[in-house]
Amino acid sequence: MVSFKGAHFVKDIIMTCVRWYVAYPLSYRQVEELMQERGVSVDHATINRWVLKYSPQLEEMFHRRKRPVWISWHMDETYIKVKGQWYYLYRAVDKHGQTIDFLLTAQRDQEAALRFLKKAIRRHGVPEKITIDGSDANEAAIKRYNLNVARKFQRNSGGINKQ
Repeated sequence: MVSFKGAHFVKDIIMTCVRWYVAYPLSYRQVEELMQERGVSVDHATINRWVLKYSPQLEEMFHRRKRPVWISWHMDETYIKVKGQWYYLYRAVDKHGQTIDFLLTAQRDQEAALRFLKKAIRRHGVPEKITIDGSDANEAAIKRYNLNVARKFQRNSGGINKQ
């Protein structure tokens, strides 16, 4: 639970400012103006402090309450244009088509695929099965991840090979 103990403003005002800043492409000064239009006098520096203090707590709370993902993932990548620049979007979806996780990168290589795979597994756990689209980078990342996990297992088991 997010604690607002010691805050000089009501919880709803703080949450509104943090939500507007995080959810929409607004600056702190624009959020300040929006709050002034609603009769709340709050400085943009205060909004900045709120975002820095409460957004990590809120993110943690949202991840604790997230719905469980299925044991089977579909992982692929595509390229999309963002503000005139091409980027690679790595994503994983469950069998219902719900997005499990995603990563936007400038590079399409094994390192980016491995970084995405580690991020998704760290947040959602290891799936029983991952279906990929035939990408060599994704296949190499999965093999490299499995190799690293096997090495850690051998090292932690006192040198006994438990395969």
